[in-house]
Amino acid sequence: MSEFQRAGWALISTEQLSKYKEDGFIVVRSVVDEIMLRRINNVVDNLIAQSADIKEHNDIYDLEPNHTPEQPRVRRIKTPHKWDSIFWDLVNSERMTECLRALLGPNVRLHGSKLNMKLPGDGAAVEWHQDWAFYPHTNDDVLAVGVMLDDVTDDNGPMLAISGSHNQPKVWDHHQDGFFCGAINPENASDVNFDSAVRCTGRAGDCSFHHVRLIHGSESNTSLKPRRLLLYECSAADAWPLLRFSSLEEFDSRMICGESTIEPRSEDVPIRMPLPPAVRQGSIYENQIELRNRYFT
Repeated sequence: MSEFQRAGWALISTEQLSKYKEDGFIVVRSVVDEIMLRRINNVVDNLIAQSADIKEHNDIYDLEPNHTPEQPRVRRIKTPHKWDSIFWDLVNSERMTECLRALLGPNVRLHGSKLNMKLPGDGAAVEWHQDWAFYPHTNDDVLAVGVMLDDVTDDNGPMLAISGSHNQPKVWDHHQDGFFCGAINPENASDVNFDSAVRCTGRAGDCSFHHVRLIHGSESNTSLKPRRLLLYECSAADAWPLLRFSSLEEFDSRMICGESTIEPRSEDVPIRMPLPPAVRQGSIYENQIELRNRYFT
């Protein structure tokens, strides 16, 4: 029993659980405390400083086009949980695991992590997409946690979510000219009301949780404030990926809480494989470069 359960309340209320099921996303307040936030931001600052000597994308960094040694500009730190233990500590913290158990059940595994950064007055937009298009599983008890390391406002590039899109009985096409491009062509999605998108804003330490099949994206940062969003992709332990499985030992090393299983739960969920692979390999930013018809300017 957690400290919150002992106190008679939970970070995620019954109403929020219902909202998550209906809308496909929620924002939970004050999941990360100020001490942990300061520690993480110090680590992030050091990682960015170390990118000064990097000239092109590598296993750690995805760089903005105007990145220079004098002014390091990083748009993504890839798999941060591999580079510093503090990121693993956070996703295993009591408050975070309470939220994950409420949404995914008692047995939860980390699928992956990334830290997306939008610099003041800059920062690439992310076109509309579903995470499910990138990593389909045997069932869709899969979500992404967005840890707000800065205050996220209406104008510094918050995540935009299309309510209820996770409940549609299909996967939208993320291909162009026969190749995966990691984005939905808005001309081919007339059944999606993009103008209805909800901005997921909050204070540093708040977390968004969104379903793997939710359509979402984000605009560029037009403010004078940074927007750093630490993302954890998490799944129920019996949701097994259909692509890029390496080894059972490595797979089980990513268990966050509960027990692993070698009996995947298969459900009748719509699946469209991200194949043939993207012409531009790398992060979603690279994949989406090929998209000709963009929603965000």
